[in-house]
Amino acid sequence: MKITCLLGSPRTNGNSSVLLKKFQDSARALGAENEYFALRDLNYRGCLGCLACKSKSERCVVQDDLTPVLESVREADILAMATPVYLREITSFLRAFVERTYSFYLPDFHTNPKPSRLKPGKKLVFIQVQGQADDKLFGDIFPRIEPLFRRYGYTEMHVARICGVRKIGDAEAVKEALALMKEMAERLIKGKPAGSPQEALSPLVSYKITLFPE
Repeated sequence: MKITCLLGSPRTNGNSSVLLKKFQDSARALGAENEYFALRDLNYRGCLGCLACKSKSERCVVQDDLTPVLESVREADILAMATPVYLREITSFLRAFVERTYSFYLPDFHTNPKPSRLKPGKKLVFIQVQGQADDKLFGDIFPRIEPLFRRYGYTEMHVARICGVRKIGDAEAVKEALALMKEMAERLIKGKPAGSPQEALSPLVSYKITLFPE
């Protein structure tokens, strides 16, 4: 099993990084092959709207540091993304990546019931870290990109929201958050049963942890 891990945070030593690396290390310990990309270290742009991937090529024709990342995502069984909440959204680094995944669509994706160039049955992990302790806030971030990845063929999704994380090192200091990353890896790699009948039946498993409630 192959995993591609994408860090969307501009801080390579921040809470998002700590949690994503814990997930990566746990998956590796279970035998999964994985690649890790800190997007802030790469030189790339968002989608240019040239539509070449719908007329001339099956891949994005823009050649930059994101090219091998997109190829890694194509080949991976699991895509894991981690981002802090900046201005009520995912970071610009992760947003630009999401835009470039437009190349995963077939030219007739508007009408094709199978619109994706990717193999079906992929899995997605989305780790959202927010300073706001109120979990009612920013719960709309992932639902906005979920339909896109569903159409790409991602059938199982695990979303972890870690709330109330304000300072670098907060997540690392709380064993519950690190244990959750290990649990997600076990569920995805070993097929560990979900914690409830509802989770077992759902293609979307959500976790929420508030570290420092107000």
